[in-house]
Amino acid sequence: MFLRVAITLQTLALFAAPITAGLLLSSPGGRTLHSVSAYGVFFVALLHLVAAILVWRPGGGSTRPMLYAVGFFGLTLAQIALGIAGAKTLHVPLGVLLFGMSVLQLSQVWADRSAHVAAAGR
Repeated sequence: MFLRVAITLQTLALFAAPITAGLLLSSPGGRTLHSVSAYGVFFVALLHLVAAILVWRPGGGSTRPMLYAVGFFGLTLAQIALGIAGAKTLHVPLGVLLFGMSVLQLSQVWADRSAHVAAAGR
């Protein structure tokens, strides 16, 4: 459950980032808002990583969610570095990739939940 919540928050944070990027281009306070959303994405990706480790380590489950979270966190760090460097030609496509990856992971964790609920109802 904790992992589902973390991935849901991650997806929402990644959805807010391009909105604040638009504000960055159109309003004087946009830089601050985009910075706040970037911090939000960082902390939620870190939360996702912690949740994945907690799901994997105590129960001895699959390493797949944990490896995905490590890779996602690494890409998030790259995204932040590219944004600070002003490399928009790489920053924007990587942001789109991160959002797509997060939506895909979100659909998988909620589909897994539906499968477990259906199996328990039999």
